[in-house]
Amino acid sequence: MRETVLVFDIETVPDLDGGRRVLGLDGMNDAEVWAAMKTLRQAERGSDFMPPHLQRVVAIAVALRHGDDGFRVWSIGDEQASEGELVQRFFDGIEKYRPLLVSWNGGGFDLPVLHYRGLLHGCVAPRYWDTGHFDRDAKWDNYLGRYQFRHTDLMDVLALYSGRNNAPLHEIALLLGLPGKLGMDGSKVFEAYRAGRLRDIRAYCETDVLNTYLVYLRFERMRGRLNREALAEEEGRVRRFLEASEAAHWAEFLHGWVC
Repeated sequence: MRETVLVFDIETVPDLDGGRRVLGLDGMNDAEVWAAMKTLRQAERGSDFMPPHLQRVVAIAVALRHGDDGFRVWSIGDEQASEGELVQRFFDGIEKYRPLLVSWNGGGFDLPVLHYRGLLHGCVAPRYWDTGHFDRDAKWDNYLGRYQFRHTDLMDVLALYSGRNNAPLHEIALLLGLPGKLGMDGSKVFEAYRAGRLRDIRAYCETDVLNTYLVYLRFERMRGRLNREALAEEEGRVRRFLEASEAAHWAEFLHGWVC
């Protein structure tokens, strides 16, 4: 591929410490804070899903396609890494590679969360935020422009920037013969986190990233940026990555990839 591509996805849980501060719930334990946050959010929006500024990042997975043959998928940091470290290391990758960023609903959720958490933890990300101050070309080719492709939010682009046409990644993946979500879905992450299953969350996040990358390859074929042979070569590179791994979630992914 002609350019470095970084596909990303995050997993989050409600920020109970933040909720405690915002709602003035000092003295309440986590269970009481969560009950209060849920009740207020349900009353306001009919859902207990917290807004981006009250989400805490517990996993960030990325797929990096770089150079002539380089491809891998991994979770940033180890299981003991702090949230601030995870967020800073994500932005460090952008500083290092200035890649094409690819996501599924990254503009609607993942990036706003990373913005707020980066602000909270004092993270630094000049190349990400640059719109021409440091690099003149970034005025017309930056990560913040919705209708540019430096960050390609596949869900937004394929829906022609119309929320009523948004589709779930899982269903698009299945339509393309990909495994879709494996192990859990986003609604189960908080439950898994409270049960100490961070490793499972990280594996789930990685499979979401790989689904997104493979959808992106089909999108690049549709755009004319990959011909049939190049698409087969890129998909073959992914298969070799999966075959070389001993991780159970990659074996399951390979088994579920039907075409």
